[in-house]
Amino acid sequence: MPFKINRLQEDILRELTDILRTLKDPRVQGLISIVKVDLTNDESVCTVYVSSLSGGDAAKRAVKGLESAAGYIRREIGRRIQMRRSPEFRFVADDSIAYSAHIAETLGRLKGD
Repeated sequence: MPFKINRLQEDILRELTDILRTLKDPRVQGLISIVKVDLTNDESVCTVYVSSLSGGDAAKRAVKGLESAAGYIRREIGRRIQMRRSPEFRFVADDSIAYSAHIAETLGRLKGD
């Protein structure tokens, strides 16, 4: 993957994390984090993987809230990052944080036995 795309993905991840804190939508509140950002080579579509410590249902609710705020997010990213065109955002619920917490809990129980 080209260096420019990697750098843009990191920039978008950093700015999205900041924008996430400013959203007023109650569906996006709580322990929501952005796991990964994938930007297409032509910079037109950005897929954002969202996870919640509360589990998959909370992540799905957060995705719905983020989809409704996609226009605002796109405008803010375009304002904050120098890009030719601001990408279209697609949000995907990812349960990796809850899954890894479950694995850690299971390993802790096994170690305690």
